[in-house]
Amino acid sequence: MDIKNFPKVTVILRGYTYSQIRTVVKNLVGTKLKSVEITMNTKDAINIINKISEEFGDSINVGAGTVTTYEEAEKSIKAGAKFLLSPTMFSKEIINLCKENNIVSVPGAYTPTEIKQSFDDGADIVKVFPAGTLGNKYLSDIQAPLGKLPLMVVGGVNSDNVSDYFKAGAEFAGIASGIFNKDDILNENEEGIKKSIEHFESKI
Repeated sequence: MDIKNFPKVTVILRGYTYSQIRTVVKNLVGTKLKSVEITMNTKDAINIINKISEEFGDSINVGAGTVTTYEEAEKSIKAGAKFLLSPTMFSKEIINLCKENNIVSVPGAYTPTEIKQSFDDGADIVKVFPAGTLGNKYLSDIQAPLGKLPLMVVGGVNSDNVSDYFKAGAEFAGIASGIFNKDDILNENEEGIKKSIEHFESKI
């Protein structure tokens, strides 16, 4: 996938059941939120990625998150993930695996050195994490010397501050608890999920 077509906001789903994840993804179809990340520390993550990709892959960009090993990367790609994210830097081997399979790689980084190293290694997008700790000004500060970069902010990003990060220079955002009421997902409350999506769309 060309990152020019990569959705601006990715919904992060961590620790939910297949049914709960499916309910969220079903309600994302047709909205501005066209990307979902299912994390590796979710029970049965690989199987869930496979099933969600098969059902919704034509309309929703489905990826794997919290990928920290080559084995997880390989299994995620085979399951149908179109992008891989991590809270940490990827090894060169994982980035090469992504390139070989036309998968978008989004390793995590905290410092300017880590960000530059990840791009030097061939990463498509770098995830600045935890963005909430660093603040939105960090995005403009590091791009002053390094130039415009395809950065994704994750951690502490929500409907109230996401536009500030975009204005500061982020191109993408990954948001977990900052969109939905957790109880709505746990209870598969579609009305509540829809209202949360509408509220978020009004902010971006």
